[in-house]
Amino acid sequence: MRGRRALIAALVLVLGVVGVKAGSERAAHNLSPEGLAKVSAYIRNEIATGKIPGAILLLQQHGKPVYYENFGVRDAATEMSMSADTIFRLYSMSKPVTSVMAMMLVEEGKLKLDDPVSKYIPAFAGMKVGVEKKAEDGKVALVLEPVNRPVTIKDLLRHTSGLPYGYHGGGMVRELYAEANLFNSNLNNADFVAKIATLPLVEQPGTVWDYGYSTDVLGRVVEVIAGKTLLQFEKERLLDPLGMTETAFFVADPAKFPRIAEPMPEDRNINPTTQVRDIRQPAKWESGGGGMVGTVGDYARFAQMLLNGGTYDGRRYLKPETIALMASDHIGPETKVARDQNYYPGGSSGFGLGFAVRTSVPPGTSWPLGEYRWDGVGGTFFFIDPEDDLFGIFMVQTPSQRGRIQLALKTLIYQAMGR
Repeated sequence: MRGRRALIAALVLVLGVVGVKAGSERAAHNLSPEGLAKVSAYIRNEIATGKIPGAILLLQQHGKPVYYENFGVRDAATEMSMSADTIFRLYSMSKPVTSVMAMMLVEEGKLKLDDPVSKYIPAFAGMKVGVEKKAEDGKVALVLEPVNRPVTIKDLLRHTSGLPYGYHGGGMVRELYAEANLFNSNLNNADFVAKIATLPLVEQPGTVWDYGYSTDVLGRVVEVIAGKTLLQFEKERLLDPLGMTETAFFVADPAKFPRIAEPMPEDRNINPTTQVRDIRQPAKWESGGGGMVGTVGDYARFAQMLLNGGTYDGRRYLKPETIALMASDHIGPETKVARDQNYYPGGSSGFGLGFAVRTSVPPGTSWPLGEYRWDGVGGTFFFIDPEDDLFGIFMVQTPSQRGRIQLALKTLIYQAMGR
């Protein structure tokens, strides 16, 4: 126990764990030592069986780390030990950061959720929906139809814009997105959005939750309003004030290259045509949907700010009611928003303005309603559990094992809380 207390004291210094809200030491489910031992054993087994090189898990409750451990190595090639300053590809854990930036502008009255995207990106006024239609000769053609209503800022935040990720075999519109090779184009945000505006939408706006480039377009909207690049605005309003000094869109300093976490050599494919990004290479594309890199300590500050209702270390970033709005379900039955076949939040969750949101308790558990979360295709994930005044962050690089590990770890963590 003395060693554990020393580790937690060291983490307070490393992670800068401050800013817990007053009165948060309320009744909550606590993590049992026996349950946490099973969490540790699970991660060690993943490393021992060659699934992942290493990982970091942080669980923080009432503003203090209650569990933190570095496992294995950053990179199987160098065998350098995992440590708190290891830099990870965050991929879609960038989306909540971009969403927070947009909601800051909403609070300031510079952006409205029901604004059409075309107000800030005029090319969106000409968007059409691609519909597959079969002719009399049996051939299928893509017909472009007008939108029933414009794509709005809210559509971008909740993934109902009709802007999909492309993949082969997903229909004619998704094939067009795949052929556009947007992930590998390395355009700046203005040119990226100009290119995406030439493609059709895959559905009518506001009709289907369809995961894709919505948050990248939102990042460009933020740039247009702020009159700065996305990173400049993020650094000014969020990253620098929070102390997220390692968070960026690539690793600029060669002295930091040895700190980059890498997946196993055979586990580098995001999909059949895209490998994990080399974050040592400068990137023009400041992808609000998937481009950020960072450390566990940086993301812990961001997560604690959200859990605190928008404040951290005496500074307010968002109002509590704004956080509550973001962490509410915006695609519930009353909205008539359908869910695509790849609905990643799962059956017990809806989706808010930047996060999946737990709306029902999974069978056989007592997992908390209102828990909100997201993850990245590189393997990282986080969750915020307001009911237990807790958040968790798991840092790992493994595109192929991420879903299996995330579900197993979440289950073990909540079992350790008696949930």
